[in-house]
Amino acid sequence: MYPIFRNEVLKTYLKWRTYIGFVGIAVIVPLVEVGLKLEGGGMVKQMTRSLEQDFFFVGNLFNAYFVTTFIMNSLFVHIPFLISLVAGDQLAGEATGGTFRLMLISPVSRTRILFAKYLTTLFYTLTLVAFLGALSVGLGIILFGTGDLIVPGRMLVIIPQADVAWRLCIAFGLATWSMWCIASLAFLFSSLVENAIGPIIATMTVVIIFLLISNIPVELFQSIRPYLFTTYSNVWMNMLEEPIPWPDVFRSVSILGAFSIGFVMATWYIFARKDILS
Repeated sequence: MYPIFRNEVLKTYLKWRTYIGFVGIAVIVPLVEVGLKLEGGGMVKQMTRSLEQDFFFVGNLFNAYFVTTFIMNSLFVHIPFLISLVAGDQLAGEATGGTFRLMLISPVSRTRILFAKYLTTLFYTLTLVAFLGALSVGLGIILFGTGDLIVPGRMLVIIPQADVAWRLCIAFGLATWSMWCIASLAFLFSSLVENAIGPIIATMTVVIIFLLISNIPVELFQSIRPYLFTTYSNVWMNMLEEPIPWPDVFRSVSILGAFSIGFVMATWYIFARKDILS
């Protein structure tokens, strides 16, 4: 299994489209952080202005950790598109290139080929999210320094600097887990068509529709929300609450995992019975 996985990783990372996501993040994150640096921390001042009469804030609240959470909130609407560029190409790209029959005449089973491609999809997603985290925090430390993390919401939460690092690490891990669910959906769509554009469009259409249903406060949609994977895709934000709602975290992780397994099992069922003509 490992040699097949290694070959699929090499094939994926030799394609130019694999690096579109990395280039996009490498451009957007510095632009956002430089813009925030020039803005001078107005967001933090606005959040704390109403509390300054009752509380005295010390330390550097406009820091790398605050900027990183801001970027995560902003970019995780767009990250699914970058993931689907690669995940949607894993199977459909082989069909477009006419290389499926060549692959399948080898003694390796379809199942092994399929799961090697799926693991490659998960590996790409992991590296993309890790790159986002490393660049956001690393550049943020250079530009803004470190300090306590202030988290806006219904109640203003301030996380001590000593607790920020491990919380953000778990948050990025949970973000990767939720992106794996979307990657699994794109991988499923990739097994249905012979053009890589279709899975990208289909994945983003589903994600956008589900996000709208998950966030529009309509009573009809409220009853549908528990059955949509996008309802649980912001599980990483639970790590920024005080106290951390661990039961909600485990519940979201379990549901997202169930969706991912369902998507990949459906892909396996389709691919194992698919008539490969090219």
